[in-house]
Amino acid sequence: MGETQTAPDGSAPRIAVVDAEHGQRLDNFLLAQLKGLPRSRVYRMVRRGEVRVNGARAQPSLRLRRGDAVRIPPHRPGAKTGGHPGAAPAWLVALLRERVLYEDARLLVLDKPSGVAVHGGSGVSLGVVEALRLAEPGVRFELAHRLDRDTSGCLLVAKQRAMLLALHEQFRAGKVGKRYELIVRGRWPRRRSTVAEPLERYRLASGERRVRVSANGEPARTDFSVCRRAEDATWLAATPRTGRTHQIRVHAAFAGHPILGDDKYDLCGQPAPRLMLHGAGVECEIDGVKRRFHAPLPAAFADWWGDRGDAMSTG
Repeated sequence: MGETQTAPDGSAPRIAVVDAEHGQRLDNFLLAQLKGLPRSRVYRMVRRGEVRVNGARAQPSLRLRRGDAVRIPPHRPGAKTGGHPGAAPAWLVALLRERVLYEDARLLVLDKPSGVAVHGGSGVSLGVVEALRLAEPGVRFELAHRLDRDTSGCLLVAKQRAMLLALHEQFRAGKVGKRYELIVRGRWPRRRSTVAEPLERYRLASGERRVRVSANGEPARTDFSVCRRAEDATWLAATPRTGRTHQIRVHAAFAGHPILGDDKYDLCGQPAPRLMLHGAGVECEIDGVKRRFHAPLPAAFADWWGDRGDAMSTG
């Protein structure tokens, strides 16, 4: 059976396809790996994009090749959607503990891995907050905000209700600063520094949640700045001035430069090892003192940019 590997970007483990599995259909491979999980749940995982092959969505009929990396999300055999086991997976707890940026009695700041949801639901058996609660049942961890499953970076998790309320008040007042790094398709024009388009949430016929620019949406603004440019891609920094769902992803796509690896909003689907969006920094107040937290850039970013260094320009 496939060999489990730790992903280079610190996300959920991948299973490498071995010689005996070469040419096997993806659905049959998954059913063998996920014994005890209902067939309907396995096919739903594939349909919703929870399963990735070499970082990309795939059809159940895909024929696997030796060495392919198959990512399978956290799951519980026989569990209903939204459920979680009585103990958090050891690999997930260890991964989260390795990525602690700051912790005291009231607050935990994590560098959340790409590919790990912040909470269970929508086909994910458990996420960061459930894993933390199961690992430390004496602490009532609460998310102060959210990151998309495939976005990595700074995540604030309150350990006491007073801290949670204080952080929520700062978010409402616009006092929490966030900085993201992202790589988008094409050459972003330097003259474009802000996208301020209202955003509306909606659902596809399948029930999947999406967001679009719409006059009926909520006000939203994202400020962008160019860090590096190559012939076919641009490395940007982004500061969201509002906190709408999928805001940076939709604003980048609306500007004509979708984030690489974004299977929801990049219709061209230019290959990328993951969603190239990272929460690089967050700033908030703790007891009246401004604190800044920084999450190191994932290796996947520099690795993907790779040979483009020769084509990079700041002009």
